[in-house]
Amino acid sequence: MPDAAGRLRAVTSALVAAVLLVGLVGPAITRAVDPPNLDRFMDALGAVESNGRYDAVNATSGAIGKYQILPSNWRAWSLRYLGNASAAPTPDNQDTVARRKLTDLYDWLGDWASVAHWWLTGNGDRDPNHWSDFSRWYVDRILATMGEPLLPARRATPPTTQTPAQPAAQSQIFDDSNLAIEFSGGWDEAQFARYNGGQVRYAVQPGATASLAFTGTSIAWIGPKGPTRGQAKVYVDEELVATVDVYASRFRARAELFRMTFDRQGTHTIAIEVVGTPGREVIAVDELVVGG
Repeated sequence: MPDAAGRLRAVTSALVAAVLLVGLVGPAITRAVDPPNLDRFMDALGAVESNGRYDAVNATSGAIGKYQILPSNWRAWSLRYLGNASAAPTPDNQDTVARRKLTDLYDWLGDWASVAHWWLTGNGDRDPNHWSDFSRWYVDRILATMGEPLLPARRATPPTTQTPAQPAAQSQIFDDSNLAIEFSGGWDEAQFARYNGGQVRYAVQPGATASLAFTGTSIAWIGPKGPTRGQAKVYVDEELVATVDVYASRFRARAELFRMTFDRQGTHTIAIEVVGTPGREVIAVDELVVGG
């Protein structure tokens, strides 16, 4: 005879576990339809970035294709959205990857102007008053191409030292799915719409590390803060430079947890090591941002 009481206990345990997991990492969000005007935004983005050319290659950054995706991001995003980090950047693959990445960005940022600003800079700040003149000019070009109203307040013009194809000091974004970031010691994925790309990597075991070798003038770690978050040691070029505590009384999906600026451009390494703070062990990585 089936053990009804046993089944009830099993179902109850599963529900409790599910509730605890949601409390830890935030809800998983599934989008049923495309965000509004996605096709118009993709057409405008492609027109501004490459004049719609799937075979375009930026001679300075190496960015590829219609949407000018950096090579390191292409590998990470094609792994996430196509299941293959080595997928060729065919027109169909470019459209699929861009469509899904832009959908994730819209879910996080909430409007196309902010998505365009992120595409240029890798910065999730949604306030145009904080954007550079060049960023505002770039976003206005995309909005105008879409047939949408331009940004409020003054209309920015591009600085004479910059051109649309080669903005100065562009940041490079390594999100948690980027293969350049090495995770060791037991990391898992957590989904939440306001994370970059809808997910982060997190660990609770002391000694678990996330590391990146990079070339640039600065490095920043972006991730969540909250009541379940603990401490991490940050090493730069194998030297301990900070012990960061990411506890906060209320959950915040994205915050700058650490930043370091160098005197000149050079090659460096960063390693984030989980301390395992009792009662609030969780450390998460959403992005590592390298300044040009």
